[in-house]
Amino acid sequence: MSTTSDARFWDRSSRKYAKGAVADPAGYERTLDRTSALLKPGDRVLELGCGTGTTALRLAADVQSYLATDLSAEMIEIAREKHGASSIPGLAFQTVTAETLAPEAGPFDAVLGFNYLHLVRDLPGTLRRINALLAPEGLFISKTPCLGDMNPLIRLALLPAMRAIGMAPYAGAFRASELGELMEAAGFEILATENHATKGNEARPYIAARKRQGRMR
Repeated sequence: MSTTSDARFWDRSSRKYAKGAVADPAGYERTLDRTSALLKPGDRVLELGCGTGTTALRLAADVQSYLATDLSAEMIEIAREKHGASSIPGLAFQTVTAETLAPEAGPFDAVLGFNYLHLVRDLPGTLRRINALLAPEGLFISKTPCLGDMNPLIRLALLPAMRAIGMAPYAGAFRASELGELMEAAGFEILATENHATKGNEARPYIAARKRQGRMR
């Protein structure tokens, strides 16, 4: 399994994914409102793992520029179809990852990663790359499932079985506490950790972090 196979999985799933409903609409709206409040009109924003562009289309009009990216070319194609109907200035979609994005594309004032970090194969490396793409004191905003805090049957049995038959992509199993430690080690200062779920704690923390000045740990 590799990022190439992950891209193929999301390419195959793209049209079905685009038709799916948001599982927790109220929680999603809380995430959008919180993120919008953290962004400024003059910001240059990068979104990683943008999928079919739903979040980008909601946030991009309120900032200077917004580059939404995904490793799946089919996901990006659907996002561009949606964008064609809205024509938001400053919004662009590109098939790249944090690792393959050209350095001259940045620096960015904010990097967003929603339902993203658990899907990357080298989490420490990706976090360091995100830090490098940010301007001084830039923000990294994420909300991702922490499978290590979920039912063990999901990460130990269900996900491996689904991956073995091509029904799921790679997914890393880490706890929220481990994610926080990795972010700090990559050069971030965590500003807030919040639960936006409508009911209970879905183990999907919303984290706002700032690029820390000075050396990484």
